[in-house]
Amino acid sequence: MLEIYNSTKKAIPEQLLEKAVLLVFEQEGYSVESVVGVYCGNKMIQRINHEFLGHDYPTDTITFRYNKGSEVDGEFYISLDMVRENASKFGVDFQQELLRVTFHSALHLIGIDDQTPEERTLMQEKEAFYLGLISEKTENQNP
Repeated sequence: MLEIYNSTKKAIPEQLLEKAVLLVFEQEGYSVESVVGVYCGNKMIQRINHEFLGHDYPTDTITFRYNKGSEVDGEFYISLDMVRENASKFGVDFQQELLRVTFHSALHLIGIDDQTPEERTLMQEKEAFYLGLISEKTENQNP
């Protein structure tokens, strides 16, 4: 079961975000056992970052995977405040950055990391691939 929660007052395209997570799992050969996605603000993500990772600052996403294998059990948190800041910094619209970070979180859930330059390159390539794929699928559904 995949559950998406929005703990902010900002409206987000929850069905599209759900599709994004499922798209990554499907394409990469994974399925959902139990995944919770929480879209929150900087305050909440900073508290999680501090409590679990020892970093006292907000970040765009934090992901926790609780099992191994092809059925994913985990959760991710995405700060909508950081998404808005990054969208502005990178000159992209909010929804595109929101989708990119959601793909990033889903990729972390299936074990793709971004610690080394090589891993970061692979992560960015996969994010770009899924951004293209979802815009294709969305365009095909709205002729």
